Amino acid sequence: MFAIIQARGRQLRVSPGAVVEVDGTPGEVGSALTFDQVLLVSRDAGDIVAGAPFVANAKVLGVVDGEARGPKLRVFKKKRRKGFRKTRGHRSVFTRVRITEIQA
Repeated sequence: MFAIIQARGRQLRVSPGAVVEVDGTPGEVGSALTFDQVLLVSRDAGDIVAGAPFVANAKVLGVVDGEARGPKLRVFKKKRRKGFRKTRGHRSVFTRVRITEIQA
């Protein structure tokens, strides 16, 4: 059984027991999360339920495992022959979520 959810503008394929990384920091460690925007659910029997755009009465439950930071990204801007050079960068913060149950 698996589901495709939309979390913080990204689509993720999840299954019970999987650990996924979600953008931002929605909760404390150990707190429960509910994802209501379920795009597709595939059951063990093989039937697939697709939403338009979301599957009605479907939820994905998870528990926050912790926080992590992504790789450092460098943004370098330059204009030739002008002497203009600027370096910026950032590291995105992710929240690790352990998926416990898919209700469909």
